[in-house]
Amino acid sequence: MSFSLENTAQFAIDFLKKYDITDYEIFLSSSSGVSTAVRLGKIETLEHHLDKMFDINVYMGNKKGHASSVDLNKQGIAKTIESACLIAKYTQEDLFNGLAPKELMAFNPPDLDLYYPWDLDPSHSVDLAKRCETAALEQKYIDSSDGAELSSFQGKDLYINSHGMMAAQQGAKHSLHCSIIAKQDRDMQTAYEYTVALDNFDLESPEVVGKKAANLAVNKLASRSLESRKCPVIFTSRLSGGLFSQLMGALNGARQYKKSTFLLDSVDQLVMPSSISLLEKPLVKKTIGSKAFDQDGVLKKQQYFVKNGQVQSYIMGQYSANQLGLKTTANAGGVNNVMIEHKFEGGLDEVIKNMHQGLVVTELMGQGVNDTTGDYSRGALGFWVDNGKIQYPVSGITIAGNLKEMLLGIEHIGSDIDYRNNIKVGSVLIQQMTIAGEV
Repeated sequence: MSFSLENTAQFAIDFLKKYDITDYEIFLSSSSGVSTAVRLGKIETLEHHLDKMFDINVYMGNKKGHASSVDLNKQGIAKTIESACLIAKYTQEDLFNGLAPKELMAFNPPDLDLYYPWDLDPSHSVDLAKRCETAALEQKYIDSSDGAELSSFQGKDLYINSHGMMAAQQGAKHSLHCSIIAKQDRDMQTAYEYTVALDNFDLESPEVVGKKAANLAVNKLASRSLESRKCPVIFTSRLSGGLFSQLMGALNGARQYKKSTFLLDSVDQLVMPSSISLLEKPLVKKTIGSKAFDQDGVLKKQQYFVKNGQVQSYIMGQYSANQLGLKTTANAGGVNNVMIEHKFEGGLDEVIKNMHQGLVVTELMGQGVNDTTGDYSRGALGFWVDNGKIQYPVSGITIAGNLKEMLLGIEHIGSDIDYRNNIKVGSVLIQQMTIAGEV
């Protein structure tokens, strides 16, 4: 990088000495990358990115001021600090404000091996995107394309606070995405596929991604609706992480404090079958989702939020921990690299056989989830299963239930884990949901 985040941080620390503040925390970041989109063989976008950010919180007792800037020269930093201090001076006190305890800070964070920069020139990025789209367009029944996009980003984050902590995290992420349209007679279906990795050498080939996107679209052709009914439902591994994301959202400390969650006061309660546990493993090397410390500068650790079906802890940063009178779980900014443990052996095919008859959901539409009540209702596409085998594609339906009942009603979780996501989980079979289709 053409400048030093550490030197910028030191200037900010020195400048802060002019002000009567009790604490501060500074966030600095610098990232660069390239993104390329092609459609039907033509370049639609080719962009280079270079982003910088300075973000600061200052504390005057229990008063907090926040300001940010993309101008990282000395004058820009000085003005940003002045703004934050002015805000802190006139804002109201909040007894829950404050830094996390010094003994929890990540003074020596582990290297998680997340930084794999890719020296990607524009012509190569265009070639990769075109190869992906071409492979998809060559498949039978593929009529058109919504395009293929390649992106590559790398950067560095620096966190500093008045406890004397200054810690950096470097990372990179690269991805290739393809969206395709299949057509048979008057029936048209769209589908997408993608590959993502920290190291570009771990990406699937453009041809594989394109062919997978095409197959997904073709498999949706000649879809039918269903008569309304209640039946078992499988969420494929591409979607099932969303169920556990809703679970963790319900265990969020801020929502517990506000009493706006369907899992209020749920510590020690059974929220899933006893064969299932939810484990955060943030310190695994070279893994999507891993992180050494949270946004409060607190060192992260391996921990169960749900063990043997029972809630072990709420999910908290320092602020929400202060609200609840508890200790932070180092989750300011969210969870990192969550694993769903279970005892079932077998992938999606085995889960389908165990279901025998029901619906496999491969796509969801809409945002019909009530975080307070747990009511769940979303548009869905997928496949109907009978005698343990997929029979035909399904569309034009809505699936509904309540998350509390859905989570307790999990029968099996497959071993077909989708490692592209922060939540690592396979396909999930839920005992029963309501399907609204044809009247």
